[in-house]
Amino acid sequence: MFSPVNGKGMTGNVALQIEAAILEGQLTPGEKIPSERDLQALFKTGRGVVREALRELKQKGLVETRKGGQGGTYVKRIGAYDASQPLALMIKQREIDIANLIEFRESIDRTVTILAISRGDNAEAEALLKGVAKLEKAGLSPRPSMSRIRKVDRELNLLLVKMTKNPLFDWIMQTIQISFGSYDYVLYEDAYYREKTINNWRETAMAIADREPLKALSYIGYHYVMLNRCIRENKEKQTTDN
Repeated sequence: MFSPVNGKGMTGNVALQIEAAILEGQLTPGEKIPSERDLQALFKTGRGVVREALRELKQKGLVETRKGGQGGTYVKRIGAYDASQPLALMIKQREIDIANLIEFRESIDRTVTILAISRGDNAEAEALLKGVAKLEKAGLSPRPSMSRIRKVDRELNLLLVKMTKNPLFDWIMQTIQISFGSYDYVLYEDAYYREKTINNWRETAMAIADREPLKALSYIGYHYVMLNRCIRENKEKQTTDN
């Protein structure tokens, strides 16, 4: 797997060889890589070179150090949370317009809905309807809890994407939910739009369960029409108040 290094740039060479082994699947997520002493022997180099190479790989997020009885350096498992942080930072730094984020999210939702209808089973469709019932209970009560509504809405989105049977869509949706969501909280914080949004979720889930893609897509479209309208009204209100 590894070849001895010599000359200039030994640290970079060691790091590149280990990185290549990870990217090519020779070292898999969660697998412990050889100890520093073993790496020294494999690369025929000093401990300082090995340690610096491992430090570079940690900075890239490719490996992690664990302590305890099973301590050592392991290939890191990259999850949605890890990916969401740089995405959220990039969005903030580039000051991407809300309209662009909403457009992106709507396009994802449309694709996910079609795949969910074609690939999801009856049990998953039933779970989606039960999730909507939880949203109705949380959002249509006399004293709705915004934190509870957001939690259930997030669960519904993740339930829907699991119906696609495509782990990449699942990962993307989790990243979206963690990093910037869909701005649905704007709808839920307004009593008028909250009721309409929850009812629209019910209609969408029923269309998915009935395997009616055109109806489902029309409800998805209506959701984002409401979201854009609500955001526009809030901006107009803020302008008037100022």
